Amino acid sequence: MDMLIFKLEKDSPTPLYEQLYIGMKNAIIEKQIEVGTKLPSKRKLAEFLNISQTTIEIAYGQLLAEGYIVSKPRIGYFVEEIDELPYVEKDQIDVQYEPKQRQIYEHNFHPGQIDSSFPFSTWRKYAKDIFDSSSKELLQTGEPQGEYVLRSEIAKYLYQSRGIICKPEQIVIGSGTEQLLPMILRLIENNTKFALENPGYSAIPRIHLQNKAIPISVDDDGLIVDELEESDANIVYITPSHQFPTGAVLSAARRTQLLKWASKGNRYIIEDDYDSEFRYVGKPIPALQGLDQNNKVIYMSTFTKSLMPSLRVAYIVLPNTLLQKYKDSFSYYSATVPRFDQHILANFMKDGHFSKHLNRMRKIYRKKHDKLLHTLSTYYPDIKVKGDHAGMHILISVPINKTEEELKQQANDSKIAIYPVSEYQLKPLNYDQPSFLLGFGGIPLETIDIAIHKLMTCWGIKKTRVEI
Repeated sequence: MDMLIFKLEKDSPTPLYEQLYIGMKNAIIEKQIEVGTKLPSKRKLAEFLNISQTTIEIAYGQLLAEGYIVSKPRIGYFVEEIDELPYVEKDQIDVQYEPKQRQIYEHNFHPGQIDSSFPFSTWRKYAKDIFDSSSKELLQTGEPQGEYVLRSEIAKYLYQSRGIICKPEQIVIGSGTEQLLPMILRLIENNTKFALENPGYSAIPRIHLQNKAIPISVDDDGLIVDELEESDANIVYITPSHQFPTGAVLSAARRTQLLKWASKGNRYIIEDDYDSEFRYVGKPIPALQGLDQNNKVIYMSTFTKSLMPSLRVAYIVLPNTLLQKYKDSFSYYSATVPRFDQHILANFMKDGHFSKHLNRMRKIYRKKHDKLLHTLSTYYPDIKVKGDHAGMHILISVPINKTEEELKQQANDSKIAIYPVSEYQLKPLNYDQPSFLLGFGGIPLETIDIAIHKLMTCWGIKKTRVEI
């Protein structure tokens, strides 16, 4: 090829080298320049187009980097063969997407919401202190298990609050239950048979779809261990201190029975202690892990309820028997929680602010809890309440001859978000009456009674006694 003719606009905001590169690329793709054609030298093309050789060099360099041309030392540049890409009609790939309108609720009983009381100024101080040039080491990748300083604080906290004796080396920090659970399952042998409480945490089955979960029923004493023993499960996910969503507490007899089940063969218990900080009746329920003598309990918890869901910090305590396997399998992983966030949290805990915050939130949630129950009591015995000893939600049963879906829609029409227990079932269960979760964490104290009265009104349920 003697020369290439391209229209270059010197007044255009697009640089000359980019105009030339685009023109040559299109000419090669459209076969206007045949494969194997030798391109003009940079000097000749620069003279012909009246532009600098540097412009030609940059354009050729980009074409070379993208594989449109090839360079042969001391000979020149040649057009490379490019495979044709399949052409798809534009209307075949255009997708009409309309953002889903998010419904605005006046009252939202979601069980995952928390109160907005938070020590922002204190947290801001620790964040400001850590984002400093003296912390430049934190710009690098940290330990796969999480920062040692945070794991040390978590180990101290677990001993003081839950009676769990563990070392920082046993703790693994992750960005949530959803991220840590698949990691746990990989530590167990490949023939895992995974059992879940039914009803239970609805996200778990979605995490483990490749291996169908075995549903185990729950009653007023928690997981029915007899049913677990009849299954072929070798690992069970359980919320023993405050079963989600029913609020049942695993009885002492069943705790012993469950630990005996786990002691046989390659079996493990995943104990999710998701809201153990908040209990309103009786003494705190001991963690199952603290009773384990056979290294069969994998303890799991988060800072979702105690601090904020958006922090995305969860952790597991691995039995000593799984530590080496974890190091072999995951030592090349990077921690999924930013190091700066971990150090802010560690310093917040070390200086006692986490304990102060928890004490304050216990008082706030207790007031909300008591206000909720007091308001609901004006509808007794029509409204039945369960799981009211701990946590940030309760379970109510409604004596109405309608489906949960119909009642949910009625609530939605009244701008109230309500969550049927059926949404947390692994397999359908038959309840005598429609049942719903009432989360009170995110509802202001002064509007709890208003929200309940409005909910009952939309359902057509009348008071059975006057509030005092």
